[in-house]
Amino acid sequence: MTAAGSKLPDGLPGGHREGVPAGRYGRSRTADEAADRKLRIVGSVLGVLLLGVVGWFGYDYINGTKLSAEVIKFDVVSAESVEAHLEVRKDAGAKGYCTLRAQAESGAEVGRADFRFDQRTDRIDKVVTLRTTEKATSVELLGCHAD
Repeated sequence: MTAAGSKLPDGLPGGHREGVPAGRYGRSRTADEAADRKLRIVGSVLGVLLLGVVGWFGYDYINGTKLSAEVIKFDVVSAESVEAHLEVRKDAGAKGYCTLRAQAESGAEVGRADFRFDQRTDRIDKVVTLRTTEKATSVELLGCHAD
């Protein structure tokens, strides 16, 4: 209690001043700092989502590939045929085919064929013969597809 005639300090009853004591709770955020913090949070969330999407597509691509191959070498046997040595990797139970294309020196396609691989092994080395309409100078694997 105060003595009669004494005066309370300016501010709230009981001598309390408005607001919080200086330095007690840290400095207050400005509007720019609050906006920056929100942008950082939104950017982090979007970054995590993007990483998840990329990871999902990567997993699906790797897991979805049941048949793949590569041309080890090829030999031009004659003007009408080319032999290509293929190495095929697949799931043991997978069946499918690979498409090869032969090209002439001019770049024109002179032969194309699909070769089936239904064996119950996971790795196949096979020499296949590709018929051509004229002498081929290159053989290209266009792709493999599982059934």
